[in-house]
Amino acid sequence: MASSSLNGPDRAAGKSESRRQNAKPEDRDESELLTVPDGWKEPAFSREDNPRGLLEESSFATLFPKYREAYLKDCWPLVQKALNEHHVNATLDLIEGSMTVCTTKKTFDPYIIIRARDLIKLLARSVSFEQAVRILQDDVACDIIKIGSLVRNKERFVKRRQRLIGPKGSTLKALELLTNCYIMVQGNTVSAIGPFSGLKEVRKVVLDTMKNIHPIYNIKTLMIKRELAKDSELRSQSWERFLPQFKHKNVNKRKEPKKKTVKKEYTPFPPPQPESQIDKELASGEYFLKASQKKRQKMEAVKAKQAEALSKRQEERKKAFIPPKEKPVVKPKEASTETKIDVAAIKEKVKKAKNKKLGALTAEEVKLKMEADEKKKKKK
Repeated sequence: MASSSLNGPDRAAGKSESRRQNAKPEDRDESELLTVPDGWKEPAFSREDNPRGLLEESSFATLFPKYREAYLKDCWPLVQKALNEHHVNATLDLIEGSMTVCTTKKTFDPYIIIRARDLIKLLARSVSFEQAVRILQDDVACDIIKIGSLVRNKERFVKRRQRLIGPKGSTLKALELLTNCYIMVQGNTVSAIGPFSGLKEVRKVVLDTMKNIHPIYNIKTLMIKRELAKDSELRSQSWERFLPQFKHKNVNKRKEPKKKTVKKEYTPFPPPQPESQIDKELASGEYFLKASQKKRQKMEAVKAKQAEALSKRQEERKKAFIPPKEKPVVKPKEASTETKIDVAAIKEKVKKAKNKKLGALTAEEVKLKMEADEKKKKKK
């Protein structure tokens, strides 16, 4: 009992020391702990990590379309060579139109079968072997986005898919450069190969494009994010103030009908009953007249209508014989004395022009020349 009581405080002291050693240092920043240092890579998985191998075999199979048969037949030896390095068997069945991958007794990496499954899926979705084989690397992943069920109208789906590709594939190329991913648009799917961060952005852009949001808006935000990531001070701050905010504008408004029907206010009472012919006659007093008097009234009403129609017809006929109104005669304006031409001045100009020969000197110029010659002779 005495020995156990003595060992008690020693154990408590040991536990407190171990806690102090395991405690996180307060000097470190949270941002430093959360961020991955530049140039760090996860160590590769080797046979030393799993020397005993796998307990059971696993296999995956996928179908491929008929038009991929010729290409897969040509590149299948390369696929088998790439998978044999990781001790995975691959078989191509051209009759059923399927590809199968399965592990062997020598396989040591438990995740390589998932990567082999992704490889055959990418090959079935028209991705070239050179790009699809990159999926076997540890730092590369893939994502196959299904876009066929996102838009119901086929014409609208084709337009939006073409918008994702862009003119001569320029939009897709810009997206590949910004996300460091290889993107392949084929049929009802979009296949992407690259790092995890890039695949996340690619999925967002593809889904937004199919929801009628133009990819240029997402490309602009990606360009800004790439520039902000270079600044070490802004890594731990929020980037919302730098990113552009695009407002959704609904251009195609619903067409309103030409004739708008205004609904009447609801009343619990039924509408009033319409008056019958007898009620109308009672109100006007015709009900108490004799048959001969009623007949006379009807004849008078008919004659009055005929007289009105006849008068209108005669007025329309008379309109053809009414002479049109003549326009008033406009008198010609007298020529103003202010703008009279001076004939005498014009005659003098014509006379001077006749006397003057082409290239000949005027009388004043001749006199000046004569005087200059005389002065020269005197000097001599």
